[in-house]
Amino acid sequence: MLPEYEHIIQILTSLAAGAILGLEREYHSKPAGLRILILISVSSYFFSILSTTMQSGDRIASNIITGIGFIGAGVVFKEGATV
Repeated sequence: MLPEYEHIIQILTSLAAGAILGLEREYHSKPAGLRILILISVSSYFFSILSTTMQSGDRIASNIITGIGFIGAGVVFKEGATV
């Protein structure tokens, strides 16, 4: 397969994975639904590709983990007296 098609398939796969997780969260009426999880999964894919093509790849890959952690922490909302 040509490299362009491989990247397209990988982008669509990450989009599908984010969509499945997002639909499940929206089904259970939880915050950070479909659009946010698609954005997270596709942007993580793009940064992973970017980190493999640049010389400072390890630094970019470690920042992906940090960024997803901050997004995940932002998903936790306080409702009443519980978190």
